[in-house]
Amino acid sequence: MFTKLERTKVFRDPLYGFITVDYKIIADLIDSREVQRLRRIRQLSGVSMVFQTAEHSRFTHSLGVYQMANLVCENVEGMDTISEYEKIVFLCSALLHDIGHGPYSHAFEHTTLENHENMTVKIILNPNTTVNKILTRASSTLASDIASVIAHDNRFPLIESLVSSQLDVDRMDYLSRDAYYTGTAYGHIDYLKILRSMKVVSNKLLVRASGVHSIESYLMSRYHMYFQVYFHPVGRAYECILESIYKRIKDLYLERGYFSDSVRAFLNVLNDSNDIESYIEIDDAYVNGFVKAFTKSEDPILNKLSNAFMDRHLFSYIDLNDEPDEDLVEAIKEKYDNENKKYFYYDVSVSAVAYLHAKKSEIYDIKVLLPNGKIKSLDAYSPIIKSLADFSKTIKRIYYFED
Repeated sequence: MFTKLERTKVFRDPLYGFITVDYKIIADLIDSREVQRLRRIRQLSGVSMVFQTAEHSRFTHSLGVYQMANLVCENVEGMDTISEYEKIVFLCSALLHDIGHGPYSHAFEHTTLENHENMTVKIILNPNTTVNKILTRASSTLASDIASVIAHDNRFPLIESLVSSQLDVDRMDYLSRDAYYTGTAYGHIDYLKILRSMKVVSNKLLVRASGVHSIESYLMSRYHMYFQVYFHPVGRAYECILESIYKRIKDLYLERGYFSDSVRAFLNVLNDSNDIESYIEIDDAYVNGFVKAFTKSEDPILNKLSNAFMDRHLFSYIDLNDEPDEDLVEAIKEKYDNENKKYFYYDVSVSAVAYLHAKKSEIYDIKVLLPNGKIKSLDAYSPIIKSLADFSKTIKRIYYFED
């Protein structure tokens, strides 16, 4: 049903050696405008201000997730029972899962209030996008089926669990990839052992008891990566500047009714989250361009913030979990208790769990297949995971800008 390439296409990759492409539809999607845009969006946003080698893009991650899906098809027992159509839905969903990300990712989401998964679905379903045309040309139902996987509509529960759960191809790639590019040890996981311990039974993904130790290590690695890398205070300090720049642009636009044409696409998206053409136009280079231009802005707030962003003059921060001097904290809060507070002061709270209890969501439950054929939830089988289930660590910080 789906055309294969005459010769397998390969991409070199530091994690997998080679990423292989056998289907023409995958090759076409990789070359699409929307996927190529991901080359111009960093995977780790402000984290690169801390880990200087973290320059990899969402494009490299997306290809990695696709390759992890390939490895699932090759190594997980029972995956040969799915149809070719379901395999294509799986591979395409893995490749396209991040095309809705905005520049510098989460700082952009905080401003537009538009979830990147929602934008991914919109891009896939929009008949004017290259991605949609490629999918529709291959099958009239393919775009809607892939969108349903991203949206968790439960039409393809097995594929949904493989693309987005507590043990999915997305997480397994970004943990390994981010650990590699940041030079940290926390995220290194034995993904091949994990894949070979998986088994598909009655359209559900199970993990053999022999693979539980690898799963435990994987979950702890993810937990540590969040607090040591993804929630790093300096990375968030960098994103605070960008978020403030977005706010100032928005406020000036509302005051004046007009603003620089250099941010026209950004303003279009603020006014209409369904403006897919403008959304696709925006990437890290686009943002860097208008921020650099605003280093000469006549508006003192935008000028200050833009220069701070370009020169890495970051927000200072205090970790409230470390029992700081209360007088100092109060003095800072009072200092920024004015109309400009929203640009130069942030209260931030971040949290993560090592394992989300199954009762919260069935799709996130990791099921263990015992040698006697019985099935248990991971937290019921593993004493380590049981002790961590639903344990949430929260870090509270204040960020403030000092001249």
